[in-house]
Amino acid sequence: MISQNTLSHAVEHGIITADQRDRLVALATEPIDRGSDDAITNDEPMRLVGGGNDLFVTIGILLLFAGGLFALQSVSQFSTPVIAAILGVFAWLVAEFVTRQRRMRLSSTVLGLGFIAAILFLLGNYLETRFGLAGVENPVQLAGLRPQAELVAAILFGGTAIAAIIYFARFRVPIMAAVLALSFTGAAFFLTTLYFYDGVVDGQMLLPTMEQIPDVLARALYVPLICGFLVFGVGLALDLHDRERFTIWSDCAFWLHVISAPLLVHPLFILATGQDVVFGEIEPGASASIMLGVLIAAFVYVALAIDRRSLLIPTLAYFGSLGIYYLVNSAANTTGIPPFALILLVIGALIILFGAGWQRIRRLIVGSTLPTSLLSKLPPIKS
Repeated sequence: MISQNTLSHAVEHGIITADQRDRLVALATEPIDRGSDDAITNDEPMRLVGGGNDLFVTIGILLLFAGGLFALQSVSQFSTPVIAAILGVFAWLVAEFVTRQRRMRLSSTVLGLGFIAAILFLLGNYLETRFGLAGVENPVQLAGLRPQAELVAAILFGGTAIAAIIYFARFRVPIMAAVLALSFTGAAFFLTTLYFYDGVVDGQMLLPTMEQIPDVLARALYVPLICGFLVFGVGLALDLHDRERFTIWSDCAFWLHVISAPLLVHPLFILATGQDVVFGEIEPGASASIMLGVLIAAFVYVALAIDRRSLLIPTLAYFGSLGIYYLVNSAANTTGIPPFALILLVIGALIILFGAGWQRIRRLIVGSTLPTSLLSKLPPIKS
Protein backbone atom coordinates (compact mmCIF):
# COMPACT_ATOMS: atom_id res chain seq x y z
CA MET A 1 0.00 0.00 0.00
CA ILE A 2 1.29 3.48 -0.86
CA SER A 3 2.02 5.51 2.26
CA GLN A 4 0.35 8.82 2.99
CA ASN A 5 3.76 10.53 2.85
CA THR A 6 4.19 9.28 -0.71
CA LEU A 7 0.76 10.57 -1.66
CA SER A 8 1.54 13.97 -0.12
CA HIS A 9 4.78 14.12 -2.12
CA ALA A 10 2.80 13.25 -5.24
CA VAL A 11 0.51 16.23 -4.58
CA GLU A 12 3.50 18.52 -4.08
CA HIS A 13 4.98 17.41 -7.42
CA GLY A 14 1.68 17.83 -9.26
CA ILE A 15 1.26 14.13 -10.02
CA ILE A 16 -2.16 13.99 -8.39
CA THR A 17 -4.43 16.66 -6.92
CA ALA A 18 -5.20 17.12 -3.24
CA ASP A 19 -8.77 15.91 -3.86
CA GLN A 20 -7.48 12.74 -5.47
CA ARG A 21 -5.17 12.15 -2.52
CA ASP A 22 -8.03 12.56 -0.06
CA ARG A 23 -10.18 10.14 -2.06
CA LEU A 24 -7.40 7.53 -2.11
CA VAL A 25 -6.81 7.90 1.63
CA ALA A 26 -10.54 7.68 2.35
CA LEU A 27 -10.83 4.56 0.18
CA ALA A 28 -7.80 2.93 1.79
CA THR A 29 -8.87 3.60 5.36
CA GLU A 30 -12.58 2.86 4.98
CA PRO A 31 -13.41 -0.16 7.15
CA ILE A 32 -14.87 -3.06 5.17
CA ASP A 33 -16.65 -5.98 6.73
CA ARG A 34 -16.54 -8.75 4.15
CA GLY A 35 -19.15 -10.72 5.99
CA SER A 36 -21.87 -8.12 5.83
CA ASP A 37 -23.12 -6.32 2.73
CA ASP A 38 -24.96 -3.83 4.91
CA ALA A 39 -21.71 -2.74 6.50
CA ILE A 40 -20.30 -2.01 3.02
CA THR A 41 -23.20 -0.29 1.34
CA ASN A 42 -25.74 0.93 3.81
CA ASP A 43 -23.86 3.11 6.27
CA GLU A 44 -23.21 6.82 5.89
CA PRO A 45 -19.45 7.49 5.74
CA MET A 46 -18.22 8.89 9.07
CA ARG A 47 -14.62 9.90 8.49
CA LEU A 48 -14.18 11.53 11.89
CA VAL A 49 -11.70 9.08 13.40
CA GLY A 50 -8.91 7.49 11.38
CA GLY A 51 -8.44 4.52 13.69
CA GLY A 52 -6.90 3.57 17.00
CA ASN A 53 -3.63 5.36 16.24
CA ASP A 54 -5.54 8.56 15.45
CA LEU A 55 -7.33 8.36 18.80
CA PHE A 56 -4.03 7.62 20.52
CA VAL A 57 -2.36 10.68 18.98
CA THR A 58 -5.37 12.85 19.86
CA ILE A 59 -5.00 11.98 23.53
CA GLY A 60 -1.31 12.83 23.25
CA ILE A 61 -2.11 16.20 21.70
CA LEU A 62 -4.56 17.06 24.49
CA LEU A 63 -2.02 16.13 27.15
CA LEU A 64 0.75 18.00 25.33
CA PHE A 65 -1.22 21.22 25.07
CA ALA A 66 -2.55 20.93 28.62
CA GLY A 67 0.98 20.55 29.91
CA GLY A 68 2.17 23.43 27.73
CA LEU A 69 -0.62 25.66 28.98
CA PHE A 70 0.19 25.04 32.66
CA ALA A 71 3.92 25.39 32.02
CA LEU A 72 3.49 28.74 30.25
CA GLN A 73 1.17 30.01 32.97
CA SER A 74 3.87 29.33 35.53
CA VAL A 75 6.21 31.74 33.73
CA SER A 76 5.37 35.16 35.12
CA GLN A 77 6.61 37.22 32.15
CA PHE A 78 4.15 35.54 29.79
CA SER A 79 0.79 37.32 29.68
CA THR A 80 -2.37 35.45 28.76
CA PRO A 81 -2.50 36.79 25.16
CA VAL A 82 1.14 35.74 24.65
CA ILE A 83 0.32 32.25 25.92
CA ALA A 84 -2.66 32.04 23.54
CA ALA A 85 -0.46 33.14 20.63
CA ILE A 86 2.22 30.57 21.49
CA LEU A 87 -0.34 27.75 21.71
CA GLY A 88 -1.93 28.85 18.42
CA VAL A 89 1.44 28.80 16.62
CA PHE A 90 2.26 25.47 18.24
CA ALA A 91 -1.05 24.01 17.04
CA TRP A 92 -0.20 25.12 13.51
CA LEU A 93 3.27 23.55 13.68
CA VAL A 94 1.96 20.25 15.03
CA ALA A 95 -0.68 20.24 12.28
CA GLU A 96 2.11 20.45 9.69
CA PHE A 97 3.01 16.89 10.66
CA VAL A 98 -0.22 15.41 11.99
CA THR A 99 -2.50 16.87 9.31
CA ARG A 100 -0.35 17.63 6.28
CA GLN A 101 1.79 14.51 6.46
CA ARG A 102 -0.23 11.90 8.35
CA ARG A 103 -3.81 13.04 7.58
CA MET A 104 -5.06 11.97 11.00
CA ARG A 105 -8.69 13.02 11.10
CA LEU A 106 -9.65 13.36 14.75
CA SER A 107 -6.25 14.80 15.66
CA SER A 108 -6.55 17.30 12.81
CA THR A 109 -10.00 18.35 14.00
CA VAL A 110 -8.76 18.91 17.56
CA LEU A 111 -5.76 20.91 16.35
CA GLY A 112 -7.97 23.01 14.08
CA LEU A 113 -10.39 23.81 16.89
CA GLY A 114 -7.47 24.64 19.17
CA PHE A 115 -6.07 27.05 16.60
CA ILE A 116 -9.45 28.77 16.18
CA ALA A 117 -9.88 28.96 19.97
CA ALA A 118 -6.52 30.75 20.22
CA ILE A 119 -7.55 33.19 17.46
CA LEU A 120 -10.89 33.87 19.18
CA PHE A 121 -9.17 34.57 22.48
CA LEU A 122 -6.70 36.96 20.85
CA LEU A 123 -9.48 38.79 19.01
CA GLY A 124 -11.55 39.03 22.18
CA ASN A 125 -8.59 40.33 24.14
CA TYR A 126 -7.87 42.93 21.46
CA LEU A 127 -11.48 44.12 21.48
CA GLU A 128 -11.56 44.21 25.27
CA THR A 129 -8.43 46.35 25.34
CA ARG A 130 -9.34 48.68 22.48
CA PHE A 131 -12.97 49.36 23.41
CA GLY A 132 -12.75 48.98 27.17
CA LEU A 133 -15.20 46.10 27.36
CA ALA A 134 -13.75 44.99 30.68
CA GLY A 135 -15.10 48.14 32.31
CA VAL A 136 -18.72 47.48 31.28
CA GLU A 137 -20.70 46.75 34.44
CA ASN A 138 -24.32 47.46 33.47
CA PRO A 139 -26.56 47.60 30.36
CA VAL A 140 -26.38 51.39 30.21
CA GLN A 141 -22.61 51.31 29.78
CA LEU A 142 -22.99 48.57 27.19
CA ALA A 143 -25.48 50.70 25.26
CA GLY A 144 -22.90 53.46 25.21
CA LEU A 145 -20.73 51.25 22.98
CA ARG A 146 -23.44 51.09 20.31
CA PRO A 147 -21.55 53.33 17.81
CA GLN A 148 -18.63 50.85 17.73
CA ALA A 149 -20.78 47.70 17.59
CA GLU A 150 -20.41 47.12 13.83
CA LEU A 151 -16.63 47.39 14.05
CA VAL A 152 -16.55 44.95 16.96
CA ALA A 153 -18.59 42.43 14.96
CA ALA A 154 -16.39 42.86 11.89
CA ILE A 155 -13.22 42.24 13.87
CA LEU A 156 -14.55 39.28 15.87
CA PHE A 157 -16.51 37.39 13.24
CA GLY A 158 -14.49 38.53 10.24
CA GLY A 159 -11.19 37.67 11.90
CA THR A 160 -12.47 34.22 12.84
CA ALA A 161 -13.71 33.58 9.30
CA ILE A 162 -10.40 34.65 7.76
CA ALA A 163 -8.49 32.41 10.17
CA ALA A 164 -10.75 29.45 9.25
CA ILE A 165 -10.25 30.08 5.52
CA ILE A 166 -6.47 30.27 5.85
CA TYR A 167 -6.35 27.13 8.00
CA PHE A 168 -8.54 25.22 5.57
CA ALA A 169 -6.49 26.35 2.58
CA ARG A 170 -3.37 25.02 4.26
CA PHE A 171 -4.60 21.84 5.97
CA ARG A 172 -8.01 21.08 4.40
CA VAL A 173 -9.67 20.24 7.73
CA PRO A 174 -13.43 19.85 7.12
CA ILE A 175 -14.60 21.29 10.44
CA MET A 176 -13.39 24.70 9.28
CA ALA A 177 -16.54 24.77 7.13
CA ALA A 178 -18.58 24.73 10.35
CA VAL A 179 -16.43 27.49 11.86
CA LEU A 180 -16.93 29.59 8.74
CA ALA A 181 -20.69 29.04 8.76
CA LEU A 182 -20.96 29.95 12.44
CA SER A 183 -18.88 33.09 11.89
CA PHE A 184 -21.12 34.39 9.12
CA THR A 185 -24.27 33.41 11.01
CA GLY A 186 -23.07 35.10 14.19
CA ALA A 187 -22.20 38.28 12.31
CA ALA A 188 -25.56 38.34 10.53
CA PHE A 189 -27.51 37.75 13.76
CA PHE A 190 -25.52 40.38 15.65
CA LEU A 191 -25.85 43.08 13.00
CA THR A 192 -29.54 42.39 12.37
CA THR A 193 -30.29 42.50 16.09
CA LEU A 194 -28.63 45.91 16.17
CA TYR A 195 -30.74 47.02 13.22
CA PHE A 196 -34.00 46.07 14.90
CA TYR A 197 -32.74 47.45 18.19
CA ASP A 198 -32.38 50.83 16.53
CA GLY A 199 -35.82 50.46 14.96
CA VAL A 200 -37.55 49.57 18.22
CA VAL A 201 -36.09 52.45 20.17
CA ASP A 202 -36.84 54.79 17.23
CA GLY A 203 -33.81 56.91 17.94
CA GLN A 204 -35.19 58.26 21.22
CA MET A 205 -33.35 55.98 23.62
CA LEU A 206 -30.45 53.57 23.50
CA LEU A 207 -31.82 50.85 25.76
CA PRO A 208 -35.07 48.99 24.96
CA THR A 209 -37.49 48.23 27.75
CA MET A 210 -38.29 44.69 28.85
CA GLU A 211 -41.50 44.88 26.80
CA GLN A 212 -39.51 45.68 23.66
CA ILE A 213 -36.91 42.90 23.97
CA PRO A 214 -39.21 40.05 22.77
CA ASP A 215 -40.11 42.10 19.68
CA VAL A 216 -36.44 42.65 18.85
CA LEU A 217 -35.49 38.98 19.25
CA ALA A 218 -38.60 37.62 17.55
CA ARG A 219 -37.85 39.61 14.40
CA ALA A 220 -34.19 38.64 14.58
CA LEU A 221 -35.20 34.95 14.37
CA TYR A 222 -35.52 35.36 10.62
CA VAL A 223 -31.76 35.80 10.42
CA PRO A 224 -30.70 32.35 11.70
CA LEU A 225 -33.52 30.89 9.60
CA ILE A 226 -32.19 32.47 6.42
CA CYS A 227 -28.62 31.59 7.39
CA GLY A 228 -29.74 28.02 8.07
CA PHE A 229 -31.20 27.72 4.58
CA LEU A 230 -28.01 29.18 3.09
CA VAL A 231 -25.76 26.81 5.05
CA PHE A 232 -28.00 23.88 4.15
CA GLY A 233 -27.93 24.93 0.49
CA VAL A 234 -24.13 25.00 0.44
CA GLY A 235 -23.97 21.60 2.14
CA LEU A 236 -26.47 20.19 -0.35
CA ALA A 237 -24.47 21.59 -3.27
CA LEU A 238 -21.34 19.89 -1.95
CA ASP A 239 -23.26 16.63 -1.53
CA LEU A 240 -24.54 16.78 -5.10
CA HIS A 241 -21.01 17.57 -6.30
CA ASP A 242 -19.74 14.38 -4.64
CA ARG A 243 -22.66 11.93 -4.69
CA GLU A 244 -20.47 8.95 -3.77
CA ARG A 245 -18.82 10.92 -0.93
CA PHE A 246 -15.17 10.24 -1.59
CA THR A 247 -13.70 13.75 -1.29
CA ILE A 248 -13.13 16.23 1.49
CA TRP A 249 -16.04 18.34 0.24
CA SER A 250 -18.42 15.63 1.41
CA ASP A 251 -16.89 15.88 4.89
CA CYS A 252 -17.39 19.66 4.77
CA ALA A 253 -21.03 19.05 3.84
CA PHE A 254 -21.39 16.82 6.91
CA TRP A 255 -20.41 19.67 9.23
CA LEU A 256 -22.55 22.19 7.34
CA HIS A 257 -25.61 19.98 7.84
CA VAL A 258 -24.79 19.66 11.54
CA ILE A 259 -24.76 23.48 11.76
CA SER A 260 -27.79 24.11 9.54
CA ALA A 261 -30.16 21.80 11.45
CA PRO A 262 -30.39 23.83 14.70
CA LEU A 263 -30.37 27.09 12.73
CA LEU A 264 -33.46 25.89 10.89
CA VAL A 265 -35.39 23.95 13.46
CA HIS A 266 -35.42 26.46 16.34
CA PRO A 267 -36.72 29.47 14.35
CA LEU A 268 -39.21 27.28 12.47
CA PHE A 269 -40.58 25.88 15.71
CA ILE A 270 -40.84 29.30 17.38
CA LEU A 271 -42.40 30.98 14.35
CA ALA A 272 -44.81 28.10 13.65
CA THR A 273 -46.05 27.57 17.20
CA GLY A 274 -45.73 31.06 18.68
CA GLN A 275 -43.82 29.85 21.74
CA ASP A 276 -42.05 32.42 23.89
CA VAL A 277 -38.68 33.49 22.49
CA VAL A 278 -37.00 35.10 25.48
CA PHE A 279 -38.03 33.32 28.64
CA GLY A 280 -38.28 29.73 27.37
CA GLU A 281 -41.94 29.26 28.28
CA ILE A 282 -43.28 26.16 26.53
CA GLU A 283 -46.99 25.52 26.86
CA PRO A 284 -47.83 23.34 23.86
CA GLY A 285 -51.41 22.91 22.88
CA ALA A 286 -52.84 20.77 20.12
CA SER A 287 -51.76 23.14 17.34
CA ALA A 288 -48.18 23.35 18.64
CA SER A 289 -47.92 19.57 18.85
CA ILE A 290 -49.29 19.20 15.31
CA MET A 291 -46.80 21.73 13.97
CA LEU A 292 -44.02 19.93 15.83
CA GLY A 293 -45.02 16.66 14.18
CA VAL A 294 -45.10 18.31 10.76
CA LEU A 295 -41.62 19.78 11.27
CA ILE A 296 -40.21 16.42 12.37
CA ALA A 297 -41.74 14.72 9.32
CA ALA A 298 -40.33 17.38 6.99
CA PHE A 299 -36.81 17.09 8.41
CA VAL A 300 -36.98 13.30 8.28
CA TYR A 301 -37.99 13.34 4.62
CA VAL A 302 -35.25 15.81 3.63
CA ALA A 303 -32.62 13.83 5.56
CA LEU A 304 -33.72 10.65 3.81
CA ALA A 305 -33.67 12.33 0.41
CA ILE A 306 -30.11 13.63 0.74
CA ASP A 307 -28.94 10.60 2.76
CA ARG A 308 -27.71 12.68 5.68
CA ARG A 309 -28.30 11.50 9.23
CA SER A 310 -26.09 14.42 10.29
CA LEU A 311 -29.04 16.69 9.43
CA LEU A 312 -31.49 14.56 11.40
CA ILE A 313 -29.53 13.93 14.60
CA PRO A 314 -29.38 17.59 15.79
CA THR A 315 -33.03 18.01 14.82
CA LEU A 316 -34.24 15.04 16.84
CA ALA A 317 -31.95 16.05 19.72
CA TYR A 318 -33.52 19.53 19.75
CA PHE A 319 -37.09 18.23 19.76
CA GLY A 320 -36.20 15.56 22.29
CA SER A 321 -34.64 18.06 24.71
CA LEU A 322 -37.61 20.36 24.17
CA GLY A 323 -39.98 17.58 25.14
CA ILE A 324 -37.93 16.59 28.17
CA TYR A 325 -37.80 20.22 29.31
CA TYR A 326 -41.56 20.51 29.11
CA LEU A 327 -42.20 17.19 30.82
CA VAL A 328 -39.86 17.97 33.71
CA ASN A 329 -41.26 21.46 34.28
CA SER A 330 -44.93 21.08 33.45
CA ALA A 331 -46.11 17.49 33.32
CA ALA A 332 -46.50 17.17 37.07
CA ASN A 333 -49.35 19.68 36.97
CA THR A 334 -51.29 18.02 34.16
CA THR A 335 -53.53 15.01 33.84
CA GLY A 336 -53.49 12.41 31.12
CA ILE A 337 -50.66 11.86 28.64
CA PRO A 338 -48.85 15.13 27.84
CA PRO A 339 -48.51 15.83 24.10
CA PHE A 340 -44.74 16.03 24.32
CA ALA A 341 -44.58 12.59 25.89
CA LEU A 342 -46.03 11.21 22.66
CA ILE A 343 -43.50 13.26 20.70
CA LEU A 344 -40.66 11.70 22.69
CA LEU A 345 -42.05 8.23 22.03
CA VAL A 346 -42.16 8.95 18.31
CA ILE A 347 -38.62 10.37 18.27
CA GLY A 348 -37.20 7.36 20.12
CA ALA A 349 -38.99 4.95 17.81
CA LEU A 350 -37.75 6.84 14.74
CA ILE A 351 -34.14 6.73 15.88
CA ILE A 352 -34.26 2.98 16.47
CA LEU A 353 -36.09 2.38 13.20
CA PHE A 354 -33.69 4.46 11.13
CA GLY A 355 -30.66 2.92 12.78
CA ALA A 356 -31.88 -0.54 11.86
CA GLY A 357 -32.76 0.09 8.21
CA TRP A 358 -31.84 3.52 6.88
CA GLN A 359 -31.34 2.55 3.25
CA ARG A 360 -34.45 0.35 3.18
CA ILE A 361 -36.51 3.28 4.48
CA ARG A 362 -34.89 5.57 1.89
CA ARG A 363 -35.84 3.16 -0.85
CA LEU A 364 -39.39 2.83 0.44
CA ILE A 365 -40.13 6.53 1.07
CA VAL A 366 -37.82 8.51 -1.19
CA GLY A 367 -37.55 6.02 -4.03
CA SER A 368 -41.32 5.79 -4.36
CA THR A 369 -42.14 9.50 -4.07
CA LEU A 370 -39.50 11.32 -6.12
CA PRO A 371 -39.18 11.20 -9.92
CA THR A 372 -36.27 9.36 -11.47
CA SER A 373 -34.86 12.58 -12.91
CA LEU A 374 -34.45 13.98 -9.38
CA LEU A 375 -33.27 10.71 -7.84
CA SER A 376 -30.42 10.57 -10.35
CA LYS A 377 -29.05 13.83 -8.91
CA LEU A 378 -29.30 12.78 -5.26
CA PRO A 379 -26.93 10.40 -3.42
CA PRO A 380 -27.69 6.90 -4.74
CA ILE A 381 -30.05 4.63 -2.85
CA LYS A 382 -27.88 1.65 -1.92
CA SER A 383 -29.12 -1.89 -1.92
